[in-house]
Amino acid sequence: MNPLLLANWILFLGVTIYGLYLFVRVVRTRIAYIKMGRKFEFDGKIKRRLQKIWIYVFGQKKLLKDKKSGIIHVMMFYGFILVQFGAIDFIWKGLAPDYHLPLGPFYPGFTFFQELVTLTILAAVIWAFHRRYIEKLVRLKRGFKAGLVLIFIGTLMVTVLVGNGMGLIWHGHEGAWTEPVASMIASAFYWMPPAAAATVFFVMWWIHLLILLTFLVYVPQSKHAHLLAAPVNVFLSREEPPGKLKTIDFEIDEEADEEDVSFGVGKIEDFNQLQMIDFYACVECGRCTNVCPASGSGKMLSPMDLIIKLRDHLTEKGAAVTGASPWVPSYAFSSTEGNTLAQMARSQGTEEAAASLEAVQNKSLIGDVITEEELWACTTCRNCEDACPVMNEHVDKIIDLRRYLVLTEGKMDADGQRAMMNIERQGNPWGLSKKEREDWRTLEEDVHIPTVKELKKSGEEFEYLFWVSSMGSYDNRSQKIAMAFAKLMNKAGIKFAILGNKEQNSGDTARRMGNEFLFQELAEKNMKEFEKHDVKKIITIDPHAYNIFKNEYPDFGLEAEVYHHTEMLAEWLKEGKLKPEGVVKEKITYHDSCYLGRYNEVYQPPREVLEMIPGVEVVEMKRNRSNGMCCGAGGGMMWMEEKSGNRVNVARTEQALEVEPTMISSGCPFCLTMLSDGTKAKEVEEEVSTMDIAEILAKSIFENTEEESA
Repeated sequence: MNPLLLANWILFLGVTIYGLYLFVRVVRTRIAYIKMGRKFEFDGKIKRRLQKIWIYVFGQKKLLKDKKSGIIHVMMFYGFILVQFGAIDFIWKGLAPDYHLPLGPFYPGFTFFQELVTLTILAAVIWAFHRRYIEKLVRLKRGFKAGLVLIFIGTLMVTVLVGNGMGLIWHGHEGAWTEPVASMIASAFYWMPPAAAATVFFVMWWIHLLILLTFLVYVPQSKHAHLLAAPVNVFLSREEPPGKLKTIDFEIDEEADEEDVSFGVGKIEDFNQLQMIDFYACVECGRCTNVCPASGSGKMLSPMDLIIKLRDHLTEKGAAVTGASPWVPSYAFSSTEGNTLAQMARSQGTEEAAASLEAVQNKSLIGDVITEEELWACTTCRNCEDACPVMNEHVDKIIDLRRYLVLTEGKMDADGQRAMMNIERQGNPWGLSKKEREDWRTLEEDVHIPTVKELKKSGEEFEYLFWVSSMGSYDNRSQKIAMAFAKLMNKAGIKFAILGNKEQNSGDTARRMGNEFLFQELAEKNMKEFEKHDVKKIITIDPHAYNIFKNEYPDFGLEAEVYHHTEMLAEWLKEGKLKPEGVVKEKITYHDSCYLGRYNEVYQPPREVLEMIPGVEVVEMKRNRSNGMCCGAGGGMMWMEEKSGNRVNVARTEQALEVEPTMISSGCPFCLTMLSDGTKAKEVEEEVSTMDIAEILAKSIFENTEEESA
């Protein structure tokens, strides 16, 4: 064998084995960090999970929500997979110059296809560079690290094209249609002697190989770890309803030290391992922050930054606990904090080292890493999760951190604490008497709204339990929604009843604000009433109650069917039980409630109701359906004052006003209250009204027909 070729082989094997060793080492290190978390149960639904891989990884479903970025990613994703065959062929040519991949008569077609793929990837790199550094999208970072991978990928493509062109000159081959770009390069440098062309070929070959191996080592210790973690994250993602929260077991081991008893997440290792995979799956694409109502209105919270800070803290603490260096090669990053901590953990040599390790291990997750202000800015709308291309979950982590604050440290905003105390004492956030819960019925004496107790006395039965909710029972504006819906049920001949003064708060506010203990107390009381009256069907005007009954109360034994009032109104209209004949001449834009839409995929029924009402013109806001923006009331924020940035409800109202409606509609009393306040803040309440779907339908069926008959 040629001595130079032998030396090339030896160097190739050396750097390749070393690169693979570093790659395996850094991956094992990240796995060791993740194993610090609590174990999670795997349900074994392999087939369903493989389907998700097909849809979200290979189908790129979520990435394509942003068409431009999605197309760029598809070009790079599939291009990078396909171009690896070309890379193998290129490396083969450097190790055995007179040979190539043994594809026989298919080789010319293979080389032509590889050049097309290479050019496609180069086009994607240029497009991505333009969006990040020329177009300067707000959500995209623009530092050196952010562009490093584009440089890597672009260089890999260029070295292949130039190397193949030099190879044609070196071996004395004529240009061919099968390698158009390489042939053009060869024709441009036809004057080069074969030996010079061979030298340039091997320069390109080594640059290609070294960048390929550097990229391999760089990926798992950068944001591009998502190339490895994201498919795993998608495969292992929860099969439960979106946004469903885990139930805390409050049974305490009597032998446990009182100081060791805590609830929620107070340390990074309190997260489970599935939650930790999210940290390394994050693409840092900023899509979550871009749609976050808190971030968009100037609050401190950024869902992307939250995940990144948790990831960096896990990496730092993981190094201190396991002694595994997070950054490789270690000698090149010996001065980094993570590697320094890992070295200290391995040596445990001095008191100073011990003190540094203890400081890291005792760092407060809430305070030193994540601020309380960030946690309380979240409206739990899940728009971040819906936008995330790798199926990260942000809200459950925020709620787990809130739980620690509330249940373990006893910390909560004064307004929120007041609402919790009122719910605990009177069953509603205002602290109004629980004995007044059914008084709203007296607003219209001629509307039949029986309690379950009254029906039982008269020997009658009911089909639906109408869950009025605290808003419908006590809030003056929401009482009109409850009354309109009750009138419609009377008109449709629906047998229903309410719990009246026996109705408690659903517990959604308490649970989302972190007071899991209060939620479970309320759930147990409500379940006793449901079981006592053999409730089989529940219908409510409150999407928050709808979600928690449908998706979370089953953990407490609820087996009833749960409906939102817009779902049933659409169904009764189709069945002919309700007939809207009066004209409602309004240009209406519909606001999607987060707990009805993103949590439960109920988008069409409210729109179907509006479309069946004579005279109504439905216009969509720019952000609608799954990308609809939160009104600002979720996650208990209805009861807390916004102390920073702009008001979320005003921002959402401004979006509604852009389509110039005469009316803004919703299917949620919380949303309607926030949007009504928004129109007042914008001083347009006289020109733009706000009404619930039920009120608009009732207006068509009752008011307008009565006016016409008069």
